Amino acid sequence: MRYHGKILIACLLCALLHSLPAAAQQTQEQMAAYYFDNGEYEQAAQLYESLYDRTTNRFYYQRLYNTRLKLGEYKEAMRLVEKRQKRYPKELTLHVDEGNIHLAQKQQKKAEKCFVRALEAITADQSPVPDLALAFSAIGRHDYAAKTYLTAREKAKNRYLYLNELVGVYQTMGDYGAMTGEYFDLLDNQPGMMPSVQVSMQKALQEAPDTRLAEGVKQALVERVREHPENRNYLEMMIWFALQQKDFRFALTQARAVDARFPDQGGEQLMRVAQIAQANEDFAVAADCYRLLQQKGKESPHYFAARVGELEVDFARINHNYSIDSKDFAALKQRYESAFEELGKNERTVPLMRNYARLMAYHGGDVQEAVSMLDDVLEVPRLKANVRDEAKLELGDLLLFAGSVWDASLLYMQVEKANKNDLLGAQAKFKNAKLSYYNHDFEWAASQLKVLRSSTSKLIANDAMELSLLISDNMEDDSTYTMLELFADADLLLYRNQLDKAWQGFDEIAVRTLSHPLLDEVLLRKAQIRLKQARYAEADSLLQRLVDFHPDDITADDALILQAELNEDHLANPTKARECYEKILVDYPTSLYVDRARKRYNLLKAR
Repeated sequence: MRYHGKILIACLLCALLHSLPAAAQQTQEQMAAYYFDNGEYEQAAQLYESLYDRTTNRFYYQRLYNTRLKLGEYKEAMRLVEKRQKRYPKELTLHVDEGNIHLAQKQQKKAEKCFVRALEAITADQSPVPDLALAFSAIGRHDYAAKTYLTAREKAKNRYLYLNELVGVYQTMGDYGAMTGEYFDLLDNQPGMMPSVQVSMQKALQEAPDTRLAEGVKQALVERVREHPENRNYLEMMIWFALQQKDFRFALTQARAVDARFPDQGGEQLMRVAQIAQANEDFAVAADCYRLLQQKGKESPHYFAARVGELEVDFARINHNYSIDSKDFAALKQRYESAFEELGKNERTVPLMRNYARLMAYHGGDVQEAVSMLDDVLEVPRLKANVRDEAKLELGDLLLFAGSVWDASLLYMQVEKANKNDLLGAQAKFKNAKLSYYNHDFEWAASQLKVLRSSTSKLIANDAMELSLLISDNMEDDSTYTMLELFADADLLLYRNQLDKAWQGFDEIAVRTLSHPLLDEVLLRKAQIRLKQARYAEADSLLQRLVDFHPDDITADDALILQAELNEDHLANPTKARECYEKILVDYPTSLYVDRARKRYNLLKAR
């Protein structure tokens, strides 16, 4: 009764709505859509049939057609299609609808004949083409969607018509060879389209759910380069692709091939690979590129930059590895001194001069030599104001490192005053606040850090937040500030590279109390000490304790990123490194390290 009642209601609605044309049709359409969306296809069919009979609207036709298929009413569906074909013979999608009815009845050969008729009906008039291709895709026949675009090309005599549409279809089909072939054929005819092609391919690679697209692109590129070894566009595309995949060694190989075949380029691709590899901390590849560029001789346009770049990479390696033995230190010091003799001390070598100062102070313990070098930087003629102020900040850091606290503070104040509303000013303010923290002036430091927590620089804001919380949490829990003073003293010793004394200071806090908000910070600092001493297994153990026992503290993500990089770079344990990166992504989604962790996680996962 309930079922028949619904039909009766629908029939009454139809009768009523026939007498109220405009508003009634809208209500009838709403009722039909309601029934269709809820799977009540018989009721929907009656309403859509009434609507279609009055208007022959294509949307109503499509809905009525779909209800017939859903109900298995194939004869009625076929009559509907045939009737519309007589009225609209140029509506090519009707051939797809007809073929789809045959597919529903397992009549494959009849369906194929309908699909072929649709293709044969394509003319130079392109207006029906997009709808026809979409109709094929809608029933999962992407092969015929591709054939639709290809046939339309032939009829229009335009080889590059529907390129983006075809690329999308091939990508959906997983035919990555055909997909990349479309792009490469376009480049053969229009080399200037390379930037647009790269943007499109980059988007596709980023959205790909797995590595099959990347593998297909690489294979297609290899084949093109093999077939057309003198085509520079393909070699440059190969380099671009390798850089997208972070395969810097492969990019170097291709850059060398470009350099060998097109010597007039002067090593441009080698320099590009070097700089991108350096930015991504693949120091071995970057160094190899810089050395190859130097081998071209001093007359090469990239010689100077390569000379500087190689030394920058050498210094970055030291910072990345936390420590350097005396033999390597002496060798690197000699290379810097040779570079200054050859290149001079000028605006272009300022990056080398600053790194040399850091090398001498923080790794060689020669603060006087470091300060002298930064003084030389400040005397370089025509030095940009921001570079001069950056050098002043570094000089302040060195003076603090050496124990000249007041002189360091004066330099910080100078830079802050000269850069009140920009990043350098915020950096100077933070350094001065940290200096006050070292001096046990916690309340003033906290007031300065409160301002910096809203800094436009995410990094400064995050550093200010961490130090601010360190101070405020322990000012509240310990009115005498005893533990915080011990911690600040040990922190300063760590900054000054007095590692054994710093360890004793942090250890004293751990011995004095079994429960204190500083204990997670103590573990982190002790791990940092072991890293500087190249005692990597001990550092890993300390970081693991922090993650296990203090997962909700602000230092947990700091510990995880250190542990991940430690296991990846020094303990040869990529599995654990990947787990640490993943934990950051899952458990600490607002961490400052999320982007870094995601990049490294994806690279490790792809290996």
